[in-house]
Amino acid sequence: MGRDWARLAEAVEAARIELGMTQVDLAQAAGVSEGTIQNLESGKDRPRFPTSLPRVERALKWAPGSGDAVFSGGDPIPLPPEEPAPEDVAPSDVQSLPLRIQQELADGPLLDTTVLDLTPLGSDARMIVVVKGKPDATPEQIRRDLLAWAKAQHLLQNLSDSDDTTEIAN
Repeated sequence: MGRDWARLAEAVEAARIELGMTQVDLAQAAGVSEGTIQNLESGKDRPRFPTSLPRVERALKWAPGSGDAVFSGGDPIPLPPEEPAPEDVAPSDVQSLPLRIQQELADGPLLDTTVLDLTPLGSDARMIVVVKGKPDATPEQIRRDLLAWAKAQHLLQNLSDSDDTTEIAN
């Protein structure tokens, strides 16, 4: 069975409107281009899964995998409301990270971030990925870096589809 692109388009547009967002607002919130949102909302069939969909899901306040659920005839899963952190827990700021991570975060342009849900791999954890470029990167190098990240992100997101999932989780 193929993906129902028209169903996804309707769900994205309805959620965006419900949140009071324009296509530009959603694009900015998701860190994608306006054209990406326009393409998602067009409902046209595509040969491959959009790598930007997880970022759009987050911006729409959908749980990871909601786009796949919509493709399969289901409904998007809303993210649970965030619970306030207990008062005795230190705030999660950059200064609480190890020094080597602080240094990496300080150097070079921020290219992208994502949060990967590890529940398909048998965990309740999430993996946070921050993609940084070289401090003196040219626009062409940044473009190559973003293409490489898109490939790596696709591989990471598809780990749960692998036959080796049980082996990886053990």
